[in-house]
Amino acid sequence: MSRLSPSLVAVVASRDGLTRPLMAAEALARAADTLKFTLNIEVRTRLGVQQVLSGDELRDAHGVIVAADDDVDLAPYQGKQIYKLGLDEAITGADAVLGRIAPAAPAVGVPDVAVAAVPKVLKIVAITSCPTGIAHTFMAAEGLQAAAAKLGHEIHVETQGSVGAQSPMSAQQILDADLVIIAADAQVDLGRFGGKRVFETGTKRAINNGVKLIEDAIAGAAVQGAAPPKQGLADEAAEAKKARNNFSGPYKHLMTGVSFMLPFVVAGGLLIAVAFALGGIYAFDDAHKGTLAWTLFQIGAKSAFALMIPVLSGYIAYSIADRPGITPGMVGGMLAGAIGAGFLGGIISGFLAGYITLLLNRHIRLHRNLEGLKPVLILPLFSTLIVGLLMMYVVGEPVAMVLHAMETWLKGMQAGSALALGAIIGAMMAFDMGGPVNKAAYAFSAGLIASQIYTPMAAAMVAGMTPPLGIALACWLFRNRFTAEDRDAGKAAAVLGIAFITEGAIPFAARDPLRVIPSCMLGSAVAGAISLSAGAELKVPHGGVFVLPIPNAITHLGMYLVALLAGTVVTALALWALKKPIRTAAA
Repeated sequence: MSRLSPSLVAVVASRDGLTRPLMAAEALARAADTLKFTLNIEVRTRLGVQQVLSGDELRDAHGVIVAADDDVDLAPYQGKQIYKLGLDEAITGADAVLGRIAPAAPAVGVPDVAVAAVPKVLKIVAITSCPTGIAHTFMAAEGLQAAAAKLGHEIHVETQGSVGAQSPMSAQQILDADLVIIAADAQVDLGRFGGKRVFETGTKRAINNGVKLIEDAIAGAAVQGAAPPKQGLADEAAEAKKARNNFSGPYKHLMTGVSFMLPFVVAGGLLIAVAFALGGIYAFDDAHKGTLAWTLFQIGAKSAFALMIPVLSGYIAYSIADRPGITPGMVGGMLAGAIGAGFLGGIISGFLAGYITLLLNRHIRLHRNLEGLKPVLILPLFSTLIVGLLMMYVVGEPVAMVLHAMETWLKGMQAGSALALGAIIGAMMAFDMGGPVNKAAYAFSAGLIASQIYTPMAAAMVAGMTPPLGIALACWLFRNRFTAEDRDAGKAAAVLGIAFITEGAIPFAARDPLRVIPSCMLGSAVAGAISLSAGAELKVPHGGVFVLPIPNAITHLGMYLVALLAGTVVTALALWALKKPIRTAAA
């Protein structure tokens, strides 16, 4: 390569300033022009990444100039010669710096400029999160930790579970990190990772193959705030195909809304149950005004339950459009509740708010000095106006009619239809044990609580408890069908089952899916069918057996326990019939 055509690219970065990095980039560009070669420069500021280096440019470059006063993640440039300098040096001495570097590129070792070595052992930070924040969150964390240890990398995993963030990463850990992995089925705030290489995926990949996930993240992570670089038409076609085959987008947005809604349902439902326990089923009546029971009902029904639909809608919109989507989403959810569109209206208003805000954000262009007005004034104002008008004049009434018809049908179900619906909900809960089908049935059932329809939720919970309990019973009764390792795992499955953590059955399903999954679906279908046919109602969306002793949390408790026992026994018997004895196993 000739002296006047060095294979170089540059990255100019500053987390705080705007002017100095732009001045540094301009100085480097002028110096390269003076030396008669093209220097592609990526500029990173607190407003995002400009002039992103493409995959072709990075691949062809032998050297990377890093002009920054802050630490810059060097992992994307492994195998390249790296020349580090400060912003002031780039602004005032770009000609001298490039004059020293250009003749040496791509040679190794330029004495006047510091050369940074890219570490082989990567420092990784990760976040795992699932909609309910229970099993998948921690299983994904364990998968990533085991995979990083196997590959020889350092990792710190923050779990964003049902009780908030555990093992939160520090600012220093983020600053030192070479790579950020987000393994989540719900929206995660990426604001902390500006300028870092971030790779986003679901919890399933971390659970099933953490090693492959980390390898893919190292190869495919993109700088936060920048669009992933395209490397040509073939890559664009591959990305388009991937997008067509990826159904996690709308599902992830919905599950984000559901995850934020659930605490309101749990708190509200339990407070209503306690109010009824203290003051009877008419505790809400004004005749009891001022009593503790009446007050608890106001807190649970009039406050916590009243916020369910706005929160669902607001956080669906947040998942799509980030913070600017929350206001139109919540306002749309409030309107959905006011006009009787219920949780269906809340879901629709959330998606409308998110995508309308996203559209406005992409098409409204302001001077750089006025960009700060968009998230706090322009986007909330116009998106709320549009979503509100659509909900009031276009969407709200038809959705309210559909919801009312569904409520009427559910409340007036005959024995046959109740049996069928309960079996369908039950089978869906056991089909993928925490996956999209399971969560779809769960979200449908939990959403109906806002409309005071509690029977589907009861069916969903009993059906979700059945798979791990049935497997645990089979491990105990039919020991010759299971290995010693399976029988030990069965004890843990029993504990998870009574807590309504269906994922306790996943290890068994993963090892023998063709026998375990049908057995679990059959048992859960039986449990769901009995529960719904008996008219059992559950006012809270989680808790397992621990909520059953609470007065009025569940109705027809005796038949509900029958449904749980029947589903568990059917699952165990199905496993006995489908699984063959292991002749070498101890009896």
